[in-house]
Amino acid sequence: MQQQPAAGSCHYRYLRGEPLGDPKCTPGAVSPAVTQANPKSTICRRGGYTSVTGREKRLNAASYGFTRCMGDAEYDHLISLQLGGDPNDYRNLWVEPADPGHKKGSGVTDAKDPVETKLHTTVCRGQVTLAAAQKAIVTDWTTALSRLGLG
Repeated sequence: MQQQPAAGSCHYRYLRGEPLGDPKCTPGAVSPAVTQANPKSTICRRGGYTSVTGREKRLNAASYGFTRCMGDAEYDHLISLQLGGDPNDYRNLWVEPADPGHKKGSGVTDAKDPVETKLHTTVCRGQVTLAAAQKAIVTDWTTALSRLGLG
């Protein structure tokens, strides 16, 4: 099982109403198997890989002081798997709460997912480097597309 930050030691930030992880607790981590030289054989082909336990999710939620139902959050990879994020490194995982104003118990509407998908598409088309996409998502996923001239 992966190490997790201490309970209550991580703090959400919000920008334009969207949740951002604590960069001290969730700085992001990339998979060493994914490089700029091999996106066609790794992230740009179908398939997936991840195995995170329920206990790890609960410990990470405690790190962020998240006490709501896990159905009101997504256990998210800061650098998504489709951008070569490490699937199991705790530095790349965080409990992303639903947007403020989200109706409790109605699942998660995640505005970050379409950003990840667009970045993935541009990397696979060779329009943006893998490193630039990873840096943009880590810096601030809410501005990642505009930062790269994509939004």
